[in-house]
Amino acid sequence: MRSHPALSAPAAATPNYLGLAALLRLSFGGADLTSACQGMLQRAVDDPRDAGSLMDAAVLLQFRGIADLVPRLQQEALKIRRHYVIPATRPARLRLLVLMAPGNVMANVPIECLLEASDIELNIYYASRDPRAAEIPDHDLLFVGIGESEANRPILDAWLPLLSAWPRPVVNDARHVTRVARDTAAALLHALPGVAMPPTVRIARAALAAAAAQTGPLPEGIAYPLIVRPVDSHAGHDLYKIETPAELTEKLALMAEDEFFISCFIDYSGADGQFRKARVILIDGEPFVCHMAISSHWMIHYLNAGMAEDAAKREEEARFMAEFDTGFARRHRAALAAINDAIGLDYLGIDCAETADGRLLVFEVDPAMVVHALDPVELYPYKPAAMQKLFAAFRAMLLRAAGGREPAAAVAGYC
Repeated sequence: MRSHPALSAPAAATPNYLGLAALLRLSFGGADLTSACQGMLQRAVDDPRDAGSLMDAAVLLQFRGIADLVPRLQQEALKIRRHYVIPATRPARLRLLVLMAPGNVMANVPIECLLEASDIELNIYYASRDPRAAEIPDHDLLFVGIGESEANRPILDAWLPLLSAWPRPVVNDARHVTRVARDTAAALLHALPGVAMPPTVRIARAALAAAAAQTGPLPEGIAYPLIVRPVDSHAGHDLYKIETPAELTEKLALMAEDEFFISCFIDYSGADGQFRKARVILIDGEPFVCHMAISSHWMIHYLNAGMAEDAAKREEEARFMAEFDTGFARRHRAALAAINDAIGLDYLGIDCAETADGRLLVFEVDPAMVVHALDPVELYPYKPAAMQKLFAAFRAMLLRAAGGREPAAAVAGYC
């Protein structure tokens, strides 16, 4: 295998390809997703080379909760092309190549949202498990956008030898992406000063069923109440807090998976009984706030926390975001720096809270967390400034990583 693939000439914008950010805007704007999806599929029927419409239709189907057709549409699209281009909206400062993996919208870093309407040309390349035949467009900088998952690990492993000798600078070292797996992250982070992250153990169904039946032990360091979820589960799907062995038996019967993560539950409710969970993004080690959700239920996700319906919650979130640099980020600066060093990624998301004794409670670390600036301004007037600050930091990090290179067109023909 060659040390890296030859770089091809620049490509034009992908016809009919909108990409994640534009499709999210359609969804948040209340567009008729059924009609939009049907139009995309019809365009693909009319033009068998229209891979862009197939990829976009696959995303819209996910928004509508129809996941069965997604792999088939992506497979058909990737037979046609693996490279998709979203042009810069202004004269391009940088041609960025992003390695992604087929899968749902949480399989990769949502980089289209981070670079929406920017002066960076976005070249998305969907990697396969066999990189030898990859036709890579020329670029100034490569960003590893592939998230950690069972499906993505073989792709990451296959690309590691090439990325170690890549002819352009690389951001988000692929060797470190697997560190964000729930069990690996817990092992790396739980003992860091100022950090609370309970041990997380991967366990097979048979062993978990035996523990539920009390014919086998729970893993060392794990005790009730438990948090149980299938491997690769995100966004609260099949996530349970278990109080007793009988309840574990009951919940296990509701899940079809063969492998699970289990950990201990830490009560992070405040004095008022409410739970608060923040999403923090580390960019080159510096923390930026994405949001903070408040709920009476321990399992918080921004969309189920009732933020849109509660002005008092939004007022508290607004204060949290306004005071983030001098408040939360300052209180946990040492813990956040230690997490950054332990994981070793240039771009990393952290879902976290604060314990009663003042530690940073880490639920998950993952570069593929959803980050966007699509919340309605009339409800969340405090968010645009914070999100633009985050996006500007991300753009600046990419430009620094590229080392002030000339545009890629000036070095076309390399290799």
